Amino acid sequence: MTRRGLLTAALAALCACSKAAPPPAAPAPAPSTARDVVLFLGDSLTAGYGLSQEEAYPALLEARWRAEGRPRRSRNAGVSGATSAGVLENLSWSLAPDVAVAVVCVGGNDGLRGLDVGELEKNLDAIVARAQAAGVKVVVAGMRMPPNYGRDYAERFAALYPRVAAKRGVPLIPFLLDRVAGLREMNQPDGIHPNAAGHRVLAETVHSGLLKAGLL
Repeated sequence: MTRRGLLTAALAALCACSKAAPPPAAPAPAPSTARDVVLFLGDSLTAGYGLSQEEAYPALLEARWRAEGRPRRSRNAGVSGATSAGVLENLSWSLAPDVAVAVVCVGGNDGLRGLDVGELEKNLDAIVARAQAAGVKVVVAGMRMPPNYGRDYAERFAALYPRVAAKRGVPLIPFLLDRVAGLREMNQPDGIHPNAAGHRVLAETVHSGLLKAGLL
């Protein structure tokens, strides 16, 4: 082949390469449909008032589950100052498609404000029912009021949690603050909000409740 022929052939090959269709793009990965989130609904006790997010019991639980190889993530939806009505109002924002389990701990602020126990029970029942309707497994975490709020009020307050849990057929953690409430070494100076040591106990209490319910 002459020199001109070689040059022509090279140019033709170059043009052919430049006109070749690019390789097809790799398909985008399908969005995850796993339901592996444990959602924590509550108030400042869940939010971890006065602590870093990493010290609050929902984060402690996720760290434990990761270390144990459990297929669970935690999502802290606790809001300081929230009442049961506030949690119910914002529930649609919290029940994302990846939520498998919801731990519901509401009522502390209702009780501290002396709100009607019947309204608290109604709101808690509605929260549980709406979560169940979304296909979410629910665990109710009970709360208690100190006797200085009145014996009758404290008794009616404590009784509503097992009643709602039984009505809806969901597991009950009898008292979220078990081994924490009233203990100076487990609480911040206000005597209401658990400190870092208290949250470690809360994490153990909730973990045991979830494990017993077969939700881990």
